Amino acid sequence: MRKFIKKIYHSTCSWMYPMFGKKPWKLGYVPYKFSNIRRAILDPHLDITKLPIGYGFRLDERIVEYLWFFQSLPNSEGRILDAGSILNYSFLLDHHKLQNKNLFISTLAPEQDAFWNKGISYIYEDLRNTCFRNDYFDWITSLSTVEHIGLDNTMLYTSDEAKRESDGEGYLAAIKEFHRILKPGGKLFLSVPFGEHKVRGWFQIFNGEMVDSIKTTFSPTEIKENYFQYQGSGWVNSSRELASNATYFDIHTEKDYGNDYAAASRAIVCLELTK
Repeated sequence: MRKFIKKIYHSTCSWMYPMFGKKPWKLGYVPYKFSNIRRAILDPHLDITKLPIGYGFRLDERIVEYLWFFQSLPNSEGRILDAGSILNYSFLLDHHKLQNKNLFISTLAPEQDAFWNKGISYIYEDLRNTCFRNDYFDWITSLSTVEHIGLDNTMLYTSDEAKRESDGEGYLAAIKEFHRILKPGGKLFLSVPFGEHKVRGWFQIFNGEMVDSIKTTFSPTEIKENYFQYQGSGWVNSSRELASNATYFDIHTEKDYGNDYAAASRAIVCLELTK
């Protein structure tokens, strides 16, 4: 019954978000966001390198990350790891670029939804110590995930007290692991919140030095680096310099919206790293 109610909510309530003033995370926000993401990733005219004016107005960074990922992912066959369960939604799993791929989803703890009927393999583990052999995957995607690694994951993701950590460099162990399990020539698609560094308990905002530490640890043969920034009118293409002082709105700990009504990150960096 709970799944049925959730399905009805996501399919019928997106109109509530604009009706009540487009305040992030209020009634109708999630279905409205998913509806916009669905349209974006299927739109052949959208170009992630030239975002249109008003793109993702008062929506969080997923509206950018998913578009970037699907436009970057090749059409070819192979194995792909979703490190962090960012793809675990039916409408994303149905994307044509995933249909010819063997998809594994690895996350810290079981979630409410699992799509074994779609041939998805689920693994519940710490991304710093995975169960996969060397050189196994053609691609790994880890969107808005590594900023949580080594910090307090008991707030939202697990009740395991062992995951209440304070290791600000824990993400580097995951980067090393991603490199180990990627095939030579394989690609890592990674995104993190970017701007002024700050640890927020359950995640942290990455600055330029931390982004460089990711690249140094992974030691890629090729790098593609894209920055995106949220402004009052929506998401725009940006740069490391322009986004360096960006901040974050955390709906879990902050009561008041900023003047821009940002839903979460005010900037992100998306890295495509080739082993």
